Amino acid sequence: MSLVSWAHDVAAEKLAEPLPRRWAHVQGVARRARQLVGVPGLDVELVEVAALLHDVGYAPDLAVLGFHPVDGARYLASIGTPPRLVNLVAHHSAARQDGEIVGLAHLVDEYEDEQTPERDALWWADMTTGPDGETLTFIERMTEVKERYGPEHTVSRAIDLSWPERLRAVERTEARLAAAQVKNAD
Repeated sequence: MSLVSWAHDVAAEKLAEPLPRRWAHVQGVARRARQLVGVPGLDVELVEVAALLHDVGYAPDLAVLGFHPVDGARYLASIGTPPRLVNLVAHHSAARQDGEIVGLAHLVDEYEDEQTPERDALWWADMTTGPDGETLTFIERMTEVKERYGPEHTVSRAIDLSWPERLRAVERTEARLAAAQVKNAD
């Protein structure tokens, strides 16, 4: 079984039935990750696997802390998932800054934030995919999340805090994708 198939099965088992909308989002993020094929030096398979697993911590049987990046990372570590995937899940989409808002940044800090093109690509895929798996711009996605939660919610406050870092990750990934498309068109 491939790593992608394994990750799909794990995520489907944990999310498909109890959280079908979250499962639709996860599948959309994985589709988005596959669009990065052809970006030189980018481990697209790793990004797709991380995309499939990034929200597993929302699963009702895994939501111990109620902070999905750490709940997901802890679960994945407990089942022997490669550390790099565990770390990507723990740090996806500005989780460190989100943790600051809820007082759990120290738990995110237990995992390495690799700050690589793969990490940026995971953030890009997540932050340009809507709750039903549809592709959105970064602005559309962040606006949608903030509207869904409301301006005073910790999620909205975390987006405000981490907006520049999120945007830079998206822009770096879009620049890599554009450069690859130009190169492949030659």
